[in-house]
Amino acid sequence: MLELYGSRGCPYTAELRADLEWRRREFREYDVEADPRAFARMVELSGGITVPVLAEDGRLLQIGWNARGCPARPAAARPR
Repeated sequence: MLELYGSRGCPYTAELRADLEWRRREFREYDVEADPRAFARMVELSGGITVPVLAEDGRLLQIGWNARGCPARPAAARPR
């Protein structure tokens, strides 16, 4: 199963999501800025904090979309 790690505010996450939907690929999406566990898994997979991240079966497939990405912060690090 594909896993998409991204954030609501990142347009590249939205573009990658749209591409996966267009290609009718099944995937599970995680908002790393709202889910600290997903953030930790993304960092473990990718070694960084750039979204989107696409993984399959625990294996990193790509970081970013069309050579672009957004920095992400875990929920605890965002100002309230």
